[in-house]
Parts: sequence; C-alpha cells; structure tokens
Amino acid sequence: MTRLFLLIVLAIVSAQARAEDYAQRADVQAFVEHMQRQHDFDAESLNELFRRTQPIAAVIKAILPPKDPGVRSWRAYRGRFVEPKRIAAGRRFMQLHGAELAAAESRFGVPAEIIAAIIGIETFYGKHPGRFEAFAALTTLAFDYPPRAELFRRELEELLLLAREENRSPLSYIGSYAGALGLPQFLPSSRRRFAIDFDDDGRIDLDASPADAIGSVANFLAGHGWERDAPIAVSVGITGDGVQALIDEGIAPQRAPRQLAAANVRLTRVGADDTAPDEAGEAFPDRPAALIDLITPNAATEYRLGFRNFYVITRYNRSSFYAAAVMDLATELQASK
Repeated sequence: MTRLFLLIVLAIVSAQARAEDYAQRADVQAFVEHMQRQHDFDAESLNELFRRTQPIAAVIKAILPPKDPGVRSWRAYRGRFVEPKRIAAGRRFMQLHGAELAAAESRFGVPAEIIAAIIGIETFYGKHPGRFEAFAALTTLAFDYPPRAELFRRELEELLLLAREENRSPLSYIGSYAGALGLPQFLPSSRRRFAIDFDDDGRIDLDASPADAIGSVANFLAGHGWERDAPIAVSVGITGDGVQALIDEGIAPQRAPRQLAAANVRLTRVGADDTAPDEAGEAFPDRPAALIDLITPNAATEYRLGFRNFYVITRYNRSSFYAAAVMDLATELQASK
C-alpha cells in the first residue's frame, strides 16, 4: 500500500469518524457484541466509553510509515539511543536499582544491563512514557487505521480486560500513540501476560515502580525463550556471494556459524583478538545464528551473527536495529555494574 493511497484511505475514515461517534458505527458495534458474547461485558457501558471517545489525528500521523520507507540508517538509529545523556541516565538507573536488577538477573537469567537498556530505549527511564489516553489511541487505530486494525482491536480487547481485572476505568490508562504502557512500554496483551509485582507490594505498577518494570521486562524476555549465560550476537566481517541469501533467511537463528561459513561466505570476527577469516566458523559459539545486516546509506554495512537471545530481544520490538541498539546501550551500561 503506497503512502499516498494510505493517506487517502485515512482521510476517508477520519471524515467518517468525525461525522458520527464511535458508538454509532457498525464495526464498533460488532466489537461491542464480541466483548459481550466472549467476555460478558455490559454493552451499554462499552457504548458509553465509545461515545466519550474521539479519534486522535496525532496517533494516525505517528503510525504512518515514513515518506521514503527504503531509507533506513543504522547509524542514525543507533545515535538516537546510544548517546551520552541516555548512557548517563542508564548508569544512574542501574546504581539506584542495582538490587532489583540483580534479583531479576538471578531469577530470570537476563543480564541487568539488558533490562536497563530496554527501559532506557523505551522511555528514557520514565521520562517519556507517553501522553495519550490508551483507550482513545487504541480505538483510533482499531477502527481508523485499516492496515493494522486487527492487531489494535485485539489490544483494545486486552485493555478492557486489563481494566476489569485491575478494577480501573479503561479511560485511566496513559501511554504511547500505540497504546503501550508504563516504563517498559508493554502493550495491554503483554501487560496481562508478563507484568509482575516484583516489589511485593500487592499490586503491579509499571508507571511508578521501577522494580515492577525491571521484573516485568526480565519476565517478558524469559517467557520468550531467553537463554541464561548465552551469547546475544557478535560483530562479523563477511564476504562472498552467499551473503544476501543468508540475510534473506531472516532474523530467526537457523544455522550454526560453521554452516553459515560454508554457504559461500567468509566470516571474520570483528573486535576479537584473532580477526583472521575463519572459514569453519570455529571462532564463534557453536549454536544456531542468523546473519544480521545493519544498513546505513552511503556507508559500509555492519553485520552481526545473532543468536537466540538476539532474536528474543526482537520479540520486544521486531526490529534488528532495535535489538542491536539494546546490545550496544547495554555494553555502555556494564561499567556501572
């Protein structure tokens, strides 16, 4: 779907949303009926929520794809997150919450610096948790953003279930334009599944309890298969005519480095004491990996071998840039441990 076509579609649906409140729309009523049938919600109470909700133009603007989706820059992306102010804030965070981070690392096997790096990238350690009413943001995306409507209707459903479980108004949750909540920016589905009361005060509070955020991030990664004491990724140099084929296999680890090196490529471990090409892959951990390309226009592409834990980080945000930035910020934060 081209950006121009998407803008035209969004203009049409936005005009529809302005012409009638959400509670009058057939698609919203179908959702209300689903919530009533599947989860025993009161239809009139839901309709009242939708009558009080207006579409948020800024949410649609924020989620639109870039004007030129072909331009991706790893160096620019990395520079947004691995920079002096965020590093300094991360080191302070690790000093203040060292006990909680150590407890989470012990319990879940996720390194403290990885947990801290994710919270730093998501909200700058709580400085930028979002400013949108989550119910309105998710309603806007669920009914006025066709490309991802199904996903956001599921998250709207999860938000309503979460509010009922916590005995809160669905209108009381504040988060990102996509409905992500708290210091770790959990979508409602992740909040319900992975958020934990890590400070043992009898409630889960991802907005004001760094301990709950720390434990919940670690629980999320462990729940997606984090491997204790296992590598995340290693930087490599690579040449040969099989490079693109390996990249096209995706970011899920499938081949041991020995197999990667045998696929018409030569691997060099960057940053190791021995950087000579290792055609047998013996310089690398003997476990499945994927070849990750970190592209910067008009600059040399950086490559990493991503192991299982790299892939697990991409379950938090499905981007190899994101996982690589988490790694690099975590490396900077290790000095505070």
